[in-house]
Formats: sequence, structure tokens, C-alpha cells
Amino acid sequence: MISFLIFLGVFLFMECVTWLTHKYIMHGLMWYFHADHHQPKYANVFERNDIFFVIFAIPSIVLFYYGVEGGMNYLFFLGLGITFYGFCYFMIHDVLIHQRFKWFKNTNNKYLIGLRKAHKVHHKHLGKEHGECFGMLFVPFKYYKI
Repeated sequence: MISFLIFLGVFLFMECVTWLTHKYIMHGLMWYFHADHHQPKYANVFERNDIFFVIFAIPSIVLFYYGVEGGMNYLFFLGLGITFYGFCYFMIHDVLIHQRFKWFKNTNNKYLIGLRKAHKVHHKHLGKEHGECFGMLFVPFKYYKI
């Protein structure tokens, strides 16, 4: 039970980490890597922005290693929470919203439609200033209204 609570807590905490990283790192110090993501059309299959997947994967890999090495201790479940959040982020952001993979083209789900609306508002700003809606899985309730 404690393992599941660690996993769930980390998963939820990652939304806070994502919001802060997106607002202050991606739209700040590391804008160079994120800027191409805010352009209307992607020139290539990969973007410079994809480096953030690697950056977030590194702690997961390290935590998995030491978690398994330590006999499936709490570090493994910390890594699992980060990894599962990353998977959900990928499915929502890259697959559903940006359609980098054409797996789920249409949805009538109010939650998913709200996420898409909020992200569209975020992308109306092509520069790093004046951004809004920096979260991914939890966005303001006003975007869930039809």
C-alpha cells in the first residue's frame, strides 16, 4: 500500500514540477530548446523541445536502477511515478493535442477536450512571454465548458 501511495504522490507532484519547469525553465532559461515547439509547423520529425523528455527520463532511470538494486525499495516507486507521468504527458501532449502520432484523432471526452483547449490557448503565444496554461493534466475548469 505504501508503494502505491509513493507512486501516486509522485505522479501528482509531477504536475507541479511540469508547471514550474514549463513556466520558468522552458519559457525562461532553456527557451532555445522550447521555441521550435511554439511554431505552427514542425520542420522535422523531432524538435529541440524533445530534449526535455530525455532530461525527465534521467532521474527515472537512476531511481529505477537504485530501486531495483536496493531490493525494490521506495526509489523504484519514485521512478515509476515519474515514468507513468511521462507516459501520460506523452499520450496527452504529443499524441492527443499535437497529433505527432495519428492514433486518437477524435474524442468527445470533456476532460480531453478541455486539455486541448487550454493547450491551444498556451500556444497562441509564439514567444516566451505572456504565456498561460503551463500545466498538462490539470488545467483551469473554464476550459471544460462546452
